[in-house]
Amino acid sequence: MKSIAALQAVVTATPFDGEPSDAELDAIDTEMPLILADVVLLDAQIMTIDRTPTELDERRIRRARRRVLAARRELANRSAVVSLSGGAA
Repeated sequence: MKSIAALQAVVTATPFDGEPSDAELDAIDTEMPLILADVVLLDAQIMTIDRTPTELDERRIRRARRRVLAARRELANRSAVVSLSGGAA
């Protein structure tokens, strides 16, 4: 069996400090409304896992789905505007 310990230094040449970069933090910040909307939808769905959903539960899930779709639309529109505004001068 061949050991890869000698090759590991080449593979991990850049040290990883465990912290996200500024670009990654900006991406997370941009996507935060969608992330929060997904969490609300998951909470609404989890509440109804072990029982039959009531009318209130169904409304809560529908509202959460609409919020997720709105957040996705907003994120897509924002990224489209950024890509259009960053065109050739």
